[in-house]
Amino acid sequence: MALTPLCSWPRLTFTLLISLLFALIANAQPSVRVDNPIVNVGDLLFQTPKQINFEIVNSGNAPLRITDVHPSCGCTSAIWPKQPVEPGQSAQIKATFDAAMLGTFYKDLAIYSNASDQPTYIAFQGRVVTTIDADYDGSYPVDLGVVRLNTNDIEFDNVKRGDLPVAQIMIVNSSRSSFTPQLMHLPRYLSARYLPEQLSGGRQGRIMITLDSNLLPSMGLHQTSIYLSRFPGDKVSPENEISVSALLLPNFTSYSEAQLAKAPVMELSADSLSFTNLGKKTRQQQVITIRNTGQTPLTVSRLQVYGKVLSVRLSSKTIKPGKSAKLKVIASQKYLKNNKTRPRVLLITNDPKRPKVVVNVKVKS
Repeated sequence: MALTPLCSWPRLTFTLLISLLFALIANAQPSVRVDNPIVNVGDLLFQTPKQINFEIVNSGNAPLRITDVHPSCGCTSAIWPKQPVEPGQSAQIKATFDAAMLGTFYKDLAIYSNASDQPTYIAFQGRVVTTIDADYDGSYPVDLGVVRLNTNDIEFDNVKRGDLPVAQIMIVNSSRSSFTPQLMHLPRYLSARYLPEQLSGGRQGRIMITLDSNLLPSMGLHQTSIYLSRFPGDKVSPENEISVSALLLPNFTSYSEAQLAKAPVMELSADSLSFTNLGKKTRQQQVITIRNTGQTPLTVSRLQVYGKVLSVRLSSKTIKPGKSAKLKVIASQKYLKNNKTRPRVLLITNDPKRPKVVVNVKVKS
């Protein structure tokens, strides 16, 4: 039996390695999996945009790249991840439907990617109507004289860039004359629709407020006041004020496993506080310790409060691994009476597992 010369072994090994490498590359293939490809959104209010989120998973063994998401109709727009989706990871495709036509609908979107020459389809269905919950009989605790509202405090929580969430204010005309609702001092990231645009005496309606997250200037909490005009020439005042807050969060979906393993980890000594007998004192102060148990520095990019009754001070916004910082929370008695918002402290950080931390605060007079 002839033996292979020893001098030819390296060449054979190199050829074998190349063959194995090409085999591995040939077998590496991304794959798109959508666990809920058809979403039933139910009844939607006429001309009130609706965002529908689809979660896709890369069930293959190579990075998935989405090149395009093509809606079947101009009534729908789509946002998709531009970064590769690693094997086993998930991502969101966000579709926004304008609800501009009444009646039932079925809209699909074609996902084009490097997983296949053929697109993967997702869809949503439902019905566009002029009124929803017409028999609403909830309470209207906010009395503005000629009208009453079910709330004067709107919160858009946990918003990501590209979202278009919609909040609703129920309104009833408590007078005998027709009333035309109109919101004043809307910032550019908020828009409103009035259903109906003119409210007859004794009738109820809705104000639909849409947040365009793309127009928010930065991450974190954004607070503003808007005002409901009750009659022609009405002016802004605390009586017709509506508080609006929007919380825009960072997105860590593009982080690799190595980045996540070395990420900072935030721990708090307390996640709630209670101030009692504040009416007898001008100010009270409590301290929370923030500790970084991760491997890289923890950065508190935003530190904010809900409402005027609280103020905060942080000893350091950058906390090294194994170190800690002191968060002072101060409650002021002079703002307690007119405070409309539930007191809370908000921290936005670079901890991927806890990008948002809310410390609930109870304040009693």
